[in-house]
Amino acid sequence: MCLAIPLKLIEINGKDAVGEAMGMKRAVRVDFIPEPKLGDYVIVHAGFAIERLGEQQALEDLEAWEEMKDVL
Repeated sequence: MCLAIPLKLIEINGKDAVGEAMGMKRAVRVDFIPEPKLGDYVIVHAGFAIERLGEQQALEDLEAWEEMKDVL
């Protein structure tokens, strides 16, 4: 099972992108996301964005991650 934090795309250069969440930035490939746009939220596995998420779902997931972080 893979647990992934939704990343918000903040830079896109062709198929290379940068995603950000919870103060962390990560290089991401967007080969599998049709027409990626700045501000899209994506789930990343092995460095590749594999799914686009709606903003509401992404924000709920990020809130859950923050709660987990506080517990640990």
